Amino acid sequence: MPNVDTRVAAIFRQDRPIIPKGDTIIEADDEVFFIAAQRDIRSVMSELRRLDKPYRRIIIAGGGNIGARLAETLEQSFQVKIIERSLPRCQLLAKKLNNTIVLHGSASDRDLLIEENIADTDVFCALTNDDEANIMASMLAKRQGARTVMTLINNPAYIDLVQGGVIDIAISPQQTTIGSLLTHIRRGDVVAVHSLRRGAAEAMEAIAHGDRNSSKVVGRAIEDINLPQGTTIGAIIRNDKVLIAHDDIVVENNDHVILFLVDKRRIPEVERLFQVGLTFF
Repeated sequence: MPNVDTRVAAIFRQDRPIIPKGDTIIEADDEVFFIAAQRDIRSVMSELRRLDKPYRRIIIAGGGNIGARLAETLEQSFQVKIIERSLPRCQLLAKKLNNTIVLHGSASDRDLLIEENIADTDVFCALTNDDEANIMASMLAKRQGARTVMTLINNPAYIDLVQGGVIDIAISPQQTTIGSLLTHIRRGDVVAVHSLRRGAAEAMEAIAHGDRNSSKVVGRAIEDINLPQGTTIGAIIRNDKVLIAHDDIVVENNDHVILFLVDKRRIPEVERLFQVGLTFF
């Protein structure tokens, strides 16, 4: 990609992980994990898939804490409607939200969705605390013409069944919480962990400390670091600057290293890699 520095960290093809090399060819329906600076994300996405038109109209099903906070966050920049079954909750939302249209009713009411122009809706978010209700409302909204459907699903067993079919994106609070917890229990100076593919893989942000004598990564070029099998370094954050990982980049003290692991069984090896020897103290 001209003028864009990016790195494909991993590819999943029919649930089989592939660590990309220079001659690896991306195929249709591949699940591609890439790393790029924030400003370059859309450029990279445009190479991987056709970019959608900008989102403007959003319907949120469920006026609970999650739905209300999402509406509050989006209502200044988007046209937001929220559908809530409880009349008292609707009245509370109407007082709390300034620019959001609050509708009393069921998101599974086909006539209500049609009346609210579901066919012209860019994003439909089902965020109630009932998985089945979220799935049914999302399937109905998609069938009636919603461009993108996002569904909150608490039961992880449902996610693989629905995501990528009628439902575009299944959101798992459990996996989000797992990522937060993993940050605290990982050894070494790990500042962020994201559980991917329902826990099968992980993205980690670890801080490199020490010098060449006390660290297994500091002072070494990326190509010389003994990474566990199935692990790649995607980028390095140095003084708020994003350095996409190339073989000749040398890791420095206090660099934030972004790693991708396709096999979470290798995590202890990565943790040991970033632990500092006693000579550093």
